[in-house]
Amino acid sequence: MAKILLVDDAAFMRMMIKDTLTKNGYTDLYEAADGAQAVQMFSEINPDLVIMDITMPNMDGLEALKAIKAKAPNAAVVMCSAMGQESMVIEAIKSGAKDFIVKPFKPDRILKTVSGIIG
Repeated sequence: MAKILLVDDAAFMRMMIKDTLTKNGYTDLYEAADGAQAVQMFSEINPDLVIMDITMPNMDGLEALKAIKAKAPNAAVVMCSAMGQESMVIEAIKSGAKDFIVKPFKPDRILKTVSGIIG
């Protein structure tokens, strides 16, 4: 089973993604509340996919993405952003993100993205 790391400073956002994934058979899920915690957990659990918010305290998602890609160039990272953050999304893709999901989340969009990356 694929390991997925969910990174968002808002617990309810992590729970929404977790519920969607769990209902669809993804059960090996981990959570981090900011970019710094995500980078640390990435090293510990070596997930198959990271779903990460861009805007977070301590270390934002773009910094965390760059740190993860520096350690693991083939890491699969999907960024999440609110509407109107196009410049951040472009930077995330240039920095190695595989895809992005716009908030508010639609369950079918989450599943399509996840299954497209890890099957």
